Amino acid sequence: MLVLTRKTNQSIMIGDDIEVSVLAIMGEKVRIGIEAPRSVPVFRKEVYLEIRQDTAKPEEERKAVDQALDKLKEGQ
Repeated sequence: MLVLTRKTNQSIMIGDDIEVSVLAIMGEKVRIGIEAPRSVPVFRKEVYLEIRQDTAKPEEERKAVDQALDKLKEGQ
């Protein structure tokens, strides 16, 4: 992990296309802005994890169905 110190109105670049700016610092809270191409999804981590969990469920369900079908085939 790269750890950087930035002040209000300072930025960091990620590659050539993503800029992360410190907009404000209020006590323990830091307000940041992220400029990225529309093709790059940007989420808060808790939202990202929820999305991943929701997309994983159909795959898990599909595996369970496949396993049940395999058991049925073995029984014939």
